[in-house]
Amino acid sequence: MSPAAPGSTNQAIADASPPILRRAIAAAAVGNFTEWFDYGVYSVVATYIAKALAPGDSIAVTLGAFAISFLIRPIGGLVWGPLGDRIGRRRVLATTILLMAGSTFCVGLIPSYAKIGWIATLLLYLLRMIQGFSTGGEYGGAATFMAEYSPDRKRGFFGSFLEFGTLSGFAGGSLVTLALQLSTSGSFMQTWGWRIPFFVALPLGLIGLYLRSRLDETPAFRDLDEKGQTEEKATTALKDLVTGYWRPILTLSGLVIALNVVNYTLLSYMPTYVQTRLGLSETQALVLASVGQLFMMCFLPLSGALSDRVGRKPLWLFSMIGLFVVAIPMYLIMPINFGLTIVAFMVLGLLYVPQLSTISATFPAMFPTQVRYAGFAIGYNIATSLFGGTAPLINDAMISWTKIDIFPAFFMMAACVVGVIAWFSMKETAGASLRGTKIPETTRSKSGKIISADAS
Repeated sequence: MSPAAPGSTNQAIADASPPILRRAIAAAAVGNFTEWFDYGVYSVVATYIAKALAPGDSIAVTLGAFAISFLIRPIGGLVWGPLGDRIGRRRVLATTILLMAGSTFCVGLIPSYAKIGWIATLLLYLLRMIQGFSTGGEYGGAATFMAEYSPDRKRGFFGSFLEFGTLSGFAGGSLVTLALQLSTSGSFMQTWGWRIPFFVALPLGLIGLYLRSRLDETPAFRDLDEKGQTEEKATTALKDLVTGYWRPILTLSGLVIALNVVNYTLLSYMPTYVQTRLGLSETQALVLASVGQLFMMCFLPLSGALSDRVGRKPLWLFSMIGLFVVAIPMYLIMPINFGLTIVAFMVLGLLYVPQLSTISATFPAMFPTQVRYAGFAIGYNIATSLFGGTAPLINDAMISWTKIDIFPAFFMMAACVVGVIAWFSMKETAGASLRGTKIPETTRSKSGKIISADAS
């Protein structure tokens, strides 16, 4: 390939200025922050929601509403993903963040079950479905957006900031709720206090929309668009994806099962688990979640940068094997005392970081530019809907049925086995270019050093 002329699209791809790169990172991460702020709040106020909006104060109904938002995500992926490959990442992301923030905001407006009966529960489920539908396009688009703006040799490092948004959103939701609990009464929390964090989502969404509106389309997509190589129709993109790239979709899905069973068991279900199974207070559950997530955040950029040097595959294998080995011991020490509960959470969280930190560097690189958004969104969301968002409900139901309090450890271990199987068909993509119409793959020098090569 001949050198790009100054000012050309390919030059823009190679030399995105630091200010533009920082804005791209912020624009992508703020949507992830908003999404996970919602999940963080929902996880820690699940017992309040059960008492306010569910018949019989049923926690199962509340967890069911959490799960249904994930079951609807594949539909969002099927709609938003191919559309993002047709009209561009930025325009779709502007729509999804507004839908996501608006539906989260409206959860706080639902009248109580005591006032309107089953309609309150119905509205909760409906809004969670809208949230899931929009998230089905938000996360895959944000990761693709981030990956296509990042320099090839530092995609792991810069991509880790998307997950920094994940954990900061989750921790932010927990901390806002904790502050409300400590500064108000229990009766206020049950009536209006639990609703307040949901209202924060709307201004967050507007901030995200503003940041995204100030950026151009990703350089990789613009390059493809200028060459006339984008998909003509969203339906064509979907057909090409299913017929031509089913192998990477299956590989991605297997890795996502490991990733998200651990993610939603550890981050979403843990506050409910330690309250209902270990007898910790609501405040202790919030402290656990907040401290553990802040601890994990410190290691995300380090792990992402390490993946740029040694590759994504070694980190994923280390993470999955490590979690398989320590899951049972960590769950066994949790009931001993609160200090050991925090230690167990931190150990599991630290072992999970190598997966979490490399999502946006690993998964978008499994597909070429013209089907990247759809491939990520569909493969990721199908696996997440079946084995991620349902994890809290499955864990709670299986503990009740089997009477095995450490069942979440077995669930995480089984998911890691699936992930290791998928790992064998995973291509190394550290340093590979995301440009062009072929699947990226790392090129190494004779000495084994990772070098960057154009995928077109």
